[in-house]
Amino acid sequence: MKELHSFAPPTRILMGPGPSDVSPRVLAAMAQPTIGHLDPAFVRMMDELKDLLRATYRTENSMTLPISGPGSIGMETCFANLIEPGDTVVVCQNGVFGGRMKENVVRMGGVPVMVENEWGRAVSAEDLEAALIEHPEASVVAFVHAETSTGALSDAATLAGLARSHGCLTIMDAVTSLGGVPVEIDGWEIDAVYSGTQKCLSVPPGLSPVSFSEKAMDRLRARKTPVQSWFGDLSLLDGYWAAGAKRSYHHTAPVNALYGLHEGLLALQEEGLEAAWARHRENHEALRVGLEGIGIDFVVPVDERLPQLNAVSIPEGVPDADVRGLLLEEFNLEIGAGLGALAGKVWRIGLMGTSSTAGHVELCVKSLSAALSRVSAAQA
Repeated sequence: MKELHSFAPPTRILMGPGPSDVSPRVLAAMAQPTIGHLDPAFVRMMDELKDLLRATYRTENSMTLPISGPGSIGMETCFANLIEPGDTVVVCQNGVFGGRMKENVVRMGGVPVMVENEWGRAVSAEDLEAALIEHPEASVVAFVHAETSTGALSDAATLAGLARSHGCLTIMDAVTSLGGVPVEIDGWEIDAVYSGTQKCLSVPPGLSPVSFSEKAMDRLRARKTPVQSWFGDLSLLDGYWAAGAKRSYHHTAPVNALYGLHEGLLALQEEGLEAAWARHRENHEALRVGLEGIGIDFVVPVDERLPQLNAVSIPEGVPDADVRGLLLEEFNLEIGAGLGALAGKVWRIGLMGTSSTAGHVELCVKSLSAALSRVSAAQA
């Protein structure tokens, strides 16, 4: 075996689709001593963490907690608890992650009804309503609030209202939206929502905050079949996370990761949610001006555009990987490639959480301009 050494990661500036830069205070919190996951001090922190999550989600839902694992486990938890074999679920897809919702429905034995919209556009309320009229047997509507693969932001309030009017519960993906744009779980009457820590919360990946309404919990309690995921079964997780209860062992929680989430949410509340939303919007506008000034166009229409995840068209003839590689090697700057139908056609530039600053915007525009000039000169 070759000689091995401790891993020393390079210092990067993360402006891709995630992870984003992590707040130094979050890293410091995660470096604190590990204690037992049933320690009374840790249990007190868990209760505070749930309160912080409720404040961030704008909800009073009792069942609001972080699932141990990335956003994908939060997605699976929502579908596993609310979908039974034979259930008809209307799934809205306008990018990669709506497709993952469909896969969850299928794996839970449900019947997906797809509402397909163009990648780079918001979910169409008209198309959703047509699908609900055509499928009165549907009991759940699932949609992505902020589609990470395209940078499109959908009108969650309208989509959830349509679902309610047809007697359906809602499952919403808020992985990229939470902390960067308004997310109003109680105001929009969303029944189940999941997010991730590595985007606008400025926390490393590895936890997925979820929240379930009382209507969703009623559906769970009325299930005829067991929840397919033992790990994600909320009736079991509740025994560990329920406030004021004697905690029962479920799994060994990622103690230090939860310290980090607590600190990241605390920082967000200290800044103020409205202030954080405004900061993301202001930096997006500055990025737009800068990129358009060097001939880079945005993919998503202005009124459907997500401020913290910017999908931009790669200029014709420009080699995608060469530019991104140069940015990483020469400027320590990471931006993201396109996914699925947009692979090789777009770059995805993140302005999420700690990465959403005027300095990041200036660096990105200058570095991308320099990289494009260098690649063009090499092609000449």
